[in-house]
Amino acid sequence: MNSPENSADIDLHRLAAQIKAWGRELGFQAVGISDVALGAAETGLAQWLAAGLHGEMDYMAKHGTKRARPAELLPGTRRIISVRMDYRPPAARDSQAVLEDGSKAYLARYALGRDYHKVLRSRLQQLADRIAAEAGPFSYRVFTDSAPVMEVEVAQLAGLGWRGKHTLLLSREHGSWFFLGEIYTDLPLPLDLPLEDHCGTCHSCIDICPTQAIIAPYRLDARRCISYLTIELKGAIPEELRPLIGNRVYGCDDCQLVCPWNRFAQTTKETDFHVRHGLDDVDLATLFAWSEAEFHDKLAGSAIHRIGHERWLRNLAVGLGNAPATPEVIAALRTRADHPSLLVREHVAWALARHLQKTS
Repeated sequence: MNSPENSADIDLHRLAAQIKAWGRELGFQAVGISDVALGAAETGLAQWLAAGLHGEMDYMAKHGTKRARPAELLPGTRRIISVRMDYRPPAARDSQAVLEDGSKAYLARYALGRDYHKVLRSRLQQLADRIAAEAGPFSYRVFTDSAPVMEVEVAQLAGLGWRGKHTLLLSREHGSWFFLGEIYTDLPLPLDLPLEDHCGTCHSCIDICPTQAIIAPYRLDARRCISYLTIELKGAIPEELRPLIGNRVYGCDDCQLVCPWNRFAQTTKETDFHVRHGLDDVDLATLFAWSEAEFHDKLAGSAIHRIGHERWLRNLAVGLGNAPATPEVIAALRTRADHPSLLVREHVAWALARHLQKTS
């Protein structure tokens, strides 16, 4: 059996081509290979953290430079195999139509199906197994948004796309509706070339952001980002930002919806990412009525499940506070006015007061 220490015995160019072919067979739309030179990205990360733009995501600061130093996650790392997989579900209700209907709940399109972590991790492990079967034992580690990895930077270096001004990866052929994953390895595989930036003078993503969280091209203030506020933030959502959230109760896709490159986005072939429980077209009041048991039952295996029922109700209370002041909306809010959670009660009280102002 070959090993990286004797990698001269391996046809690395042939192996790289095989890895890309196997990746496509496993459902990845693209596979690229980069080195581990992330020094420039490390400088940008340090400046972003120093400015406090990560908010309460303490793990970002805790890991610090480890994100930009792959060998600190896997000693001996020489290459990173980067992959992307489309997730835009077919047959989902038009996103803009949902956003424009204040009685509906908008959930980020990536979260409408099953949790992507397990799907990508399983496929990446299968890819690693095939590499080992061909090349012999090698050192590797699989990642899917589960460790301090600079996914977009790595994918950009691997030629899978370029970083858009909204900070997401963009592809000319697939837009941005895809997940990323990585395999760190000590195999000295041949490198792919990065792509040029094709955003040009376009700044639609910056203009459309409901909370103006994209404070400059390629620079995001997470503290204002709706995805951060509805997913990462554990406490109360800042009151001044609540009206700007609208009916976005889990994540936000506005910057992707307006991006011209997403005209070329493909729908996913993975049934795990298809819509579950009608979450693409559901009333805020309906979701707000779910008991904690229903929340766990319906959303088990979903990315949404990790925020828990309490924050789920918090987010929905904000959505209901921004909804039209119908009897159904107000009645729904009143059912949770005495909820055991102070966090929920506070957001419900805000929502009810907001409707009182509208009707007075």
